[in-house]
Amino acid sequence: MTDIRVVVVDDHRIVRDGLVALLGALDGMEVVGTASDGVDALHVVEETSPDVVVMDIQMPQLDGIEATRRITSRHESVRVVMLTMNEDDDTVLSAVRAGASGYLLKGSGAEEVSNAVRAAYAGGMVFGASLAGRVAALFAGGARQQSRAFPELSDREREVLELLAAGRSNDAIAGELYLSNKTVRNAVSSIYAKLHAAGRAEAIIKAREAGFGQG
Repeated sequence: MTDIRVVVVDDHRIVRDGLVALLGALDGMEVVGTASDGVDALHVVEETSPDVVVMDIQMPQLDGIEATRRITSRHESVRVVMLTMNEDDDTVLSAVRAGASGYLLKGSGAEEVSNAVRAAYAGGMVFGASLAGRVAALFAGGARQQSRAFPELSDREREVLELLAAGRSNDAIAGELYLSNKTVRNAVSSIYAKLHAAGRAEAIIKAREAGFGQG
């Protein structure tokens, strides 16, 4: 089995070093890079092509949410797990809208962190135990919003948008919906036009704000 390639981003060296030691000691994981701020994180991701980034939020130069937004828009296969002290609803939602696949608090145990990295790598979304109930309620509200959003989309386009907003690549969408790559590309182009989105990143943001990609 190929190791999960991980980048650790945190501006506090003691936290960063601790995460490197924790994750590097686990079977099936390899820490391939570290960064101390959001700008550095963008460069490290470009250089190392990780599978998962463990990301702090409050950092100098570029915060973790904006760094996550840029990483997930440029690298469709890279998953981001937030590890932070922030637990307010607005910050959690902002992280999800930016493309995060997980959200943990820094009080989380070693097993919870490692499980979150593995879940993100497998394409899932995971939230810390103390956040799970609140996040479920927030997502339920998003699901109600989704039912009213974008009435101009066809049923097929809504299915594609759901997976697009969840961070799937065109190839992955084609596989999950049993469609040809050409059909998916055409659907994605139509979605961009109907949502008046300039590209994939903008379409994902609009879709997440409407409750897509959060199931």
